[in-house]
Amino acid sequence: MTEPARFNWPARLLHWGMAVMILAMLLIGVAMVTSLADYHALVALHRPLGLLILLLAGLRLVNRWRHPPPPLPTDLPAWQRIAAHGSHIALYGLMLTLPLVGWGMLSAARYPIVLAGPVVLSPILPQDPMLAAALRHLHTGLAYALFAAFLAHLGAALMHALIRQDDVFASMAPWRPRR
Repeated sequence: MTEPARFNWPARLLHWGMAVMILAMLLIGVAMVTSLADYHALVALHRPLGLLILLLAGLRLVNRWRHPPPPLPTDLPAWQRIAAHGSHIALYGLMLTLPLVGWGMLSAARYPIVLAGPVVLSPILPQDPMLAAALRHLHTGLAYALFAAFLAHLGAALMHALIRQDDVFASMAPWRPRR
């Protein structure tokens, strides 16, 4: 029996590492809007982590382009193939868009994005309080969308692992699957 096709190790490393980072970002974002006492410490984590996610999402796209994912099972219904493809487009789009909108929001509000020590990113938009407010609402809405896409992705992964018991989950698992 042949071993199932798997994502390459950089894809698996980026996938699981970014899953942890994205979940942390979503939790930090919730904590930021609910905690005045810890707000500045949370923002100091949120900004550079968002930019790291942006950078890693770009690396994931390059890796995915150079090393296409394993094929889906041939018996997977068409609607599930379409849903899988659409959810990946949504996830990648949100992983790229959310940090850019956050960067634009902070640029328009003229808040510096300090990466570490004296390293500060340049603003990408002109100062405009109305634009900053609009981007803040957009950033929040996109964060909710990312959370929904994250949960849908998790649900689909669990469905493949526990119900269908096909090779889809195993193809991204960080460990070598048993046959």
